[in-house]
Amino acid sequence: MDYRSPLAKALGLGSAKAGTSHWWMQRVTAVALIPLSFWLITFLDLSLNAPYQQTIEWLISPLNTVCIVAWVLAVFYHSALGLQVVIEDYVAVESIKIISVWAVNLVFLFLALAALIAVFRILLIG
Repeated sequence: MDYRSPLAKALGLGSAKAGTSHWWMQRVTAVALIPLSFWLITFLDLSLNAPYQQTIEWLISPLNTVCIVAWVLAVFYHSALGLQVVIEDYVAVESIKIISVWAVNLVFLFLALAALIAVFRILLIG
C-alpha cells in the first residue's frame, strides 16, 4: 500500500534510500574507533614520553602502522559523516547546505591526506 499523494509521486518525493548506508557507516566507524583508539593513545604516550627512536621503532611494526593508518581513515571519515548530518539538520538554505557539505568533505579529505603523508614520511625518513 502506497501512502504518498499523486503529487508526491509525480515530484519523486519520498525516501532517497541513501540514509541507511550513511547511518550504518557512522556506527561501523564508531565501533572501529574503539579498539583503534588504544593504538593512538599508545602512540601519543610514546611520542610524549619515549625517545624519538623508540617511537619510530614502535611505528615501524606493520601491525602498529596499519592500526594508526586505519585510525586516521576511520576518524576523518566518521567526523565528515557526523558534520554532514549536523549541516543537513540545521542549515535551512539548500545552496549553503550543499556548499557546506562539500567544503567539510574536502577539508577532511585534505586533513586525512596530510595525516597519512605525515605517518608515511615518518616511516620512510625515520
